[in-house]
Amino acid sequence: MFSTSVFSVDVTRIGPHCNPVPCVLTGRNKSLTLVSRDEVVAGDILLIRPGIEHAVICSGGINVMYLDGLSWAGSSGLAERLQGQLANLAIDAIFRGSDAQAALRQRLDSGAAQFPPHLMAVIEDLIAEPMSRMTQHELADRLQVERTQALRMFKAATGQTFRRFKQWSGLQHAARKIASGELVRTAAMDAGFADTAHLTRTFRASFGLTPSEAIAGLAKAWPV
Repeated sequence: MFSTSVFSVDVTRIGPHCNPVPCVLTGRNKSLTLVSRDEVVAGDILLIRPGIEHAVICSGGINVMYLDGLSWAGSSGLAERLQGQLANLAIDAIFRGSDAQAALRQRLDSGAAQFPPHLMAVIEDLIAEPMSRMTQHELADRLQVERTQALRMFKAATGQTFRRFKQWSGLQHAARKIASGELVRTAAMDAGFADTAHLTRTFRASFGLTPSEAIAGLAKAWPV
């Protein structure tokens, strides 16, 4: 149900940002290095914890895979190095698509709780319609609970607040549009952002790149 997005970008550095969901990062030619305020982690294949601001040094470019809805089960502060069979599975997930991605999610899953079908239906609708203007009260009505409880249920299922999840879904939609050659202003409108400046600010805060920097990197990147 949750989306898995994969991007390949030819850049040498990614600026400070916080990914809102766990992600797998690989150097396309060499190892990469993550730098946060408190920690430095280097490796070939890294599973990055969400919510911690960090920069990336990535000579030769990167492949990145975002794993929406996956709970963080690691013990490390910033990131964990993936090795052996798990590393091979991560590479397969990046290059071979949905079956390998499902297998990787199963390996990394810490035993997620079961949630009501009507909550899962709401999440699926928001992923499918990034321009959705669903309000907190509409969420509560669909879940048939009061607003505060609905927001708690949503965060427990997704790992994100209701507002952040909608923004992240729109941002990924815009990123995919840009990767396919769409103009930034068109991608911003299609994804529900107020304007190009709004998309650019949000893009940089979550990806560490502006849309124009990403476009330049995509133009040089190997296809994924």
